Amino acid sequence: ILEKMADVSLKEAALIVGVVAACYWNSLFCGFVFDDVSAILDNKDLHPSTPLTNLFQNDFWGTPMSEERSHKSYRPLTVLTFRLNYLFSELNAVSYHFLNLVFHVVVCIVFLKVCKLFLDNRSSIVASLLFAVHPIHTEAVTGVVGRAELLSSIFFLAAFLSYTKSKGPDNTIVWTPIALTVFLVAVATLCKEQGITVVGICCVYEVFIAQGYTLPLLLDTAIQILRGKGSIPFSMLQTLLKLIVLMFSTLLLVVIRVQVIQSQLPVFTRFDNPAAVSPSPARQLTFNYLLPVNAWLLLNPSELCCDWTMGTIPLVESLLDVRNVATLTFFCFLGSLIVFSLRYPGDSSKTVLMALCLIVLPFIPASNLFFPVGFVVAERVLYVPSMGFCILVAHGWKKLSNKSVLRKISWVCLAAVLFTHALKTLHRNWDWESEYTLFMSALKVNKNNAKLWNNVGHALENEKNFERALQFFIQATQVQPDDIGAHMNVGRTYKNLNKTKEAEESYMIAKSLMPQIIPGKKYAARVAPNHLNVYINLANLIRANESRLEEADQLYRQAISMRPDFKQAYISRGELLLKMNKPLKAKEAYLRALELDRTNADLWYNLAIVYIELKDPTEALKNFNRALELNPTHKLALFNSALLMQESGDARLRPEAKQRLLHYVKEEPQDANGYFNLGMLAMDDKKDSEAEAWMKKAIGLQPNFRSALFNLALLYSQTAKELMALPVLEDLLRYYPDHTKGLILKGDILMNQKKDIVGAKKCFEKILELDPNNVQGKHNLCVVYFEERDLIKAEKCLVETLALAPHEEYIHRHLSIVRSKIASLSAAEQPSLPADRTVSAAAEEKKNSFQNLKEVKNEQKTTQTTVDNNKGHSKSKEQTEKNSVDKEAPKKSTKEIKDIEKKRVAALKRLEEIERILNGE
Repeated sequence: ILEKMADVSLKEAALIVGVVAACYWNSLFCGFVFDDVSAILDNKDLHPSTPLTNLFQNDFWGTPMSEERSHKSYRPLTVLTFRLNYLFSELNAVSYHFLNLVFHVVVCIVFLKVCKLFLDNRSSIVASLLFAVHPIHTEAVTGVVGRAELLSSIFFLAAFLSYTKSKGPDNTIVWTPIALTVFLVAVATLCKEQGITVVGICCVYEVFIAQGYTLPLLLDTAIQILRGKGSIPFSMLQTLLKLIVLMFSTLLLVVIRVQVIQSQLPVFTRFDNPAAVSPSPARQLTFNYLLPVNAWLLLNPSELCCDWTMGTIPLVESLLDVRNVATLTFFCFLGSLIVFSLRYPGDSSKTVLMALCLIVLPFIPASNLFFPVGFVVAERVLYVPSMGFCILVAHGWKKLSNKSVLRKISWVCLAAVLFTHALKTLHRNWDWESEYTLFMSALKVNKNNAKLWNNVGHALENEKNFERALQFFIQATQVQPDDIGAHMNVGRTYKNLNKTKEAEESYMIAKSLMPQIIPGKKYAARVAPNHLNVYINLANLIRANESRLEEADQLYRQAISMRPDFKQAYISRGELLLKMNKPLKAKEAYLRALELDRTNADLWYNLAIVYIELKDPTEALKNFNRALELNPTHKLALFNSALLMQESGDARLRPEAKQRLLHYVKEEPQDANGYFNLGMLAMDDKKDSEAEAWMKKAIGLQPNFRSALFNLALLYSQTAKELMALPVLEDLLRYYPDHTKGLILKGDILMNQKKDIVGAKKCFEKILELDPNNVQGKHNLCVVYFEERDLIKAEKCLVETLALAPHEEYIHRHLSIVRSKIASLSAAEQPSLPADRTVSAAAEEKKNSFQNLKEVKNEQKTTQTTVDNNKGHSKSKEQTEKNSVDKEAPKKSTKEIKDIEKKRVAALKRLEEIERILNGE
């Protein structure tokens, strides 16, 4: 009969779907806010490249369960659904919110099925509708991380429904539903920890509902057995057997769960849950007062807040505190309901008992009764307890509506409650649209929570509105003067505003608030790991001053001494040691960090940079490859490993270098450096048209890209397209008027192709203005004088050039030619030189340009060091920092040497032509 009553019709399901859709349609327009950032945006476990096994090794936020900073919230099946969302829509928030809405509909329908076990059809629908529209659920439904509640609730209710079928004819045991119940309990627990509490509800159901016992009857039976006046009834033995199986299964699940968290409780600070670290009786009085606070949120969800930590609810420190009256009233009311439900037989008492079980048992994990939790009040943990509340309300409404005098008013009140709750839910959803709207709505409810002021500041900071963000961070320090994270946020914002003095002062205040080391007491357990970032932030700030590098290093070492497993301190110190030109010590720091985390691709990348500094490219490439094994899309590893392969001169590595650069430009399509280096690879492979296309692409993205402009012009010059090189050189010199090599190349083309002696002369004179000792520019200017038939000036110029480079044989030769020409002219008149034979000695420069081509080509190549952002209370992501360094000319291959020899021969032929002109042949 119960099973038949519990059926949900299509009309009832459609009604629930319609009501939920009407209340939550606007949730689809909300983004990722608050905890969604850590659970979705920053969680690498969602990415397809992350092994699925990581989901069962990490917590809900993607942190390894073995790490102290882990919250120990083990919910791999919930994370799996996030991963499926990511697979189909990546980080499109709409799909995540839509799936949450669907899960809420499923919960409402399954809840209706449960209600029909204890209520009549009409009251069941009322309870289900009230549950569907209750505003307390917006955090669980509209907040994406609330999916843990939704999924756990589905399997929680399914496990209970399965258990209700374990009683067969004549009170026999049906084991299949019990086995299914145990399985569903395990699944519910893997979605969220509170899923295991359904076992307690099944036990209460078995004793007081299925077997029909009341507390007085149980006591009488127990007394009779103890006095030896009777034996244990067979039905009671069967009940005990079922309960033993359930409890044993639960115990097994608890043992496994304890093993997963490695017998370590999460570390929370006094800001997360002030009562948990308070002395008696404040701790007990406050924890008890929180129970009526949660009950009031169910009764009157008019003022909802996303964060109830810190100073939201002041501690109840005295028995004389008036709030104790609320606690006493709550326990009196709860006690009377418990007595009524356990003492008296009948359907009404059974309904109240099951409602109380749904309220109390799922709330126990969040009650601080067995272990401290990381919050004071959390609306989402009321998702399951609100089911019991809705059953109580529906049952009470049924009692009222059955009385003819109150029937109409009960219907009016019901309609008003459903309508106002639905309206509140619809309005509340908009608060979750963005982080700014969410935290601003919370500040309207509670202005005594420094975390809310901090989070509004973070939201403004993400929008680059640092001035306004600073106001909120400063307000946070005033609300909670001892909040280390708030002072860190103030310091970071001052740094973003380039107010380094004020930033340092704020960091120093935060540092002074750190607890002092107590001999014999573990420091790590007394402070939030993120608070130690104050040392990292302060060191990162002062190391911008070259004279304070040692002071910064001292701060890093201080952080490491406090926490030898503080990975970020090793990473930051390694970067500083590189800056201090201590690569061997930097290597030690990174190797120590790798001992703590060998799966961090950034660490392998940074170690590769150290090996580059140590002039060990082979080892550097190995470490780049390890970084890419862990993270195939690691952009900096792709880019710099490709450069390393290119600079090695090994033609066998060029195809792989090209593939990595192609992968890099796919990841970073707006970075001109990727296209430029693809162009350089194409030049190495003598693929001139391909090289030209890549260079143009780079220039299109960055019109003032110095090396791309010069090398494109050089490419045109090498491929007999000198006239196409001129407009490129014009662009180069417009952006960089002092580009010496560009001036030399332009002068060469003007002399040899355009026959523009005046223009060439301006180029060479400009070079000498910039660098009076530039031999190539000076020599080419000497040739210009010769072309102008000013032999005396040409001779003087060559003498000066020879003084700059006394060992250059070609200058000696050209000087002797000019002097012989002067001597011959003194004896007789020399005929005019043919105009079409005007040539520049810049050809000799071109010879040298070819010989030094690699050096020129590599002038923009970069190595980059990855550094993790330091985090206070801020939510941030990892960043990379690019440090441009000029590269030495790499070792050339045999093929390249042969190519250079060919070009040298061609240049020497041109030199002979100059000498013929100078000799007047």
